[in-house]
Order: sequence, then C-alpha cells, then structure tokens
Amino acid sequence: MSKRIAVLLSGRGSNFQSILSASQSGTLGGDIALVVSNRPGAGGLDIARDAGIETALIDHQAYSTREAFDADLAGALESQSLDLIVLAGFMRILTPEFVSRFAGRLMNIHPSLLPLYPGLHTHQRALDAGDVHAGATVHYVTGELDGGPPVLQARVTVEPDDDVDSLAARVLQLEHQIYPQAIAWHLSDRLQFTAGRLTLDGIALPSTGQQWESE
Repeated sequence: MSKRIAVLLSGRGSNFQSILSASQSGTLGGDIALVVSNRPGAGGLDIARDAGIETALIDHQAYSTREAFDADLAGALESQSLDLIVLAGFMRILTPEFVSRFAGRLMNIHPSLLPLYPGLHTHQRALDAGDVHAGATVHYVTGELDGGPPVLQARVTVEPDDDVDSLAARVLQLEHQIYPQAIAWHLSDRLQFTAGRLTLDGIALPSTGQQWESE
C-alpha cells in the first residue's frame, strides 16, 4: 500500500509544488492524500485542485480559540490514515496537544540553519549578524517552536551584496531540493525518531541534521 502524506500550507505553495513534483515522478515514495489550508486565498489550494488532490479549508479566523481550530484540523487529518504530515509554509503555531497527537509524523522546513534563528525574519537576522552562511533546515516538529530534531540542512554563502530578497530566493531553491529528500527518507523508513533520538539508516544524526552537499 502506498504511503500517504498530508500537506498543510497557508500561502502560494512553492514547497508543496516541489513535493508534488517528487510524488508525481516517483522519487517521493508516497502520494499526497490531502492538502489543508487555513487561508481561503492560498495559492497552494489551486495547485492541489489542479492535480486532483483532495483539499480542505479550515479557516482559523472562524475559530475563537487555537485549541478549537487544532481539534478540527486533527479530525480532518485523522480521517486519512496518514504516514506523515508536512508543514509547507503553514503560518500557525500548533498547540502541544496537536503536536503530541501526531508525534513522529510531523515535519517542517524552516529558513535558517537551526538552531540559529527560530521564528520569523530569519534572513534579516542572518544579515544583521554578519553570518557567512544562511540556509534551511528540515526538522521534526515537537512542542518547542522550530526546536524539533533537524533531519537535513542545506547552506548557501551570504554574498556581500545580498539583501533579504536575494538571500531568501537562493535559500528557497535549496528548500525545494531538501524537503522532498527528507520526506522520502521518512516514507522509506530510513529515519527513526524515538525517545528523542533521531537516526538515519541506524546512525544517529548530528544536532544540525545531515548536511546537504549543494556548493
């Protein structure tokens, strides 16, 4: 039986598009069963509909509490028999109850070299700090914001004339490469995340995850 994933997104869906392309080419090792957005105008929903993928809109503005929103989101996901839930530009902080419910099956990509710069404005923070490198990290989701164990990390050199937009564009290109790879590792059972310990092919990963060779 084919492995099944759901994608949660809030925006245009560029990372979702890269995951979809990997699924369609057979390199992902699974099918996208559901795409969920919390925003009605999210472009990623259009991409999913055009590909014939089931979609769900769960508008967070219709909920008075974060817990009520997460409860309905969890219900939609649990109806799908999912192997992995992928956050692809999903601009919501999930409650601890939700994260616990799907522990070990939640993956996110963050545009920094974690543990540096959790949260927002990562590229500006890297520039302000004078960092030599910036990048992106795929990680499992835990109760700590952007604090789950890193799976795969890619870096780019910060150029002297970089601004936020130019740096973000180069990092995004790397995101599109490493996210499908990390998902494929999970779906093929090469990753094991138990008792807070993350291994790839039985070997413990370093605290920054496997390094992607891109430069």
